[in-house]
Amino acid sequence: MNIDTFRDYCLKKKDVTEGLPFGPDNLVLKVMGKMFSIVSLDEVPLRANLKCDPERAIELREEYEENILPGYHMNKQHWNTLILDGRLDPKLVFELIDHSYELVVNGLTVKLKKELEDL
Repeated sequence: MNIDTFRDYCLKKKDVTEGLPFGPDNLVLKVMGKMFSIVSLDEVPLRANLKCDPERAIELREEYEENILPGYHMNKQHWNTLILDGRLDPKLVFELIDHSYELVVNGLTVKLKKELEDL
């Protein structure tokens, strides 16, 4: 998977914004101002950090030990790093993007959830 496919999929989600707050090499994707993905633009192959349920994160790391690692520079209990070298099925990557987005949305305040619904 390349950065364009990853980025385009994320940006199609409701109220997703992108930015480079950590410098030009790290694309940050947020929903309602809350981060759900960081993509290392200078890494080959592409690497993306995604939020994940802690139990599922462990299962994924065991099943895909070469391509799903504890989140680099993140809380390793709640974040995974995906190495996007073509070995992970794109359907799984999209599912994990959805999962990360939904975890962040579910953690929003009632007010922010209402604002998101109204968009």
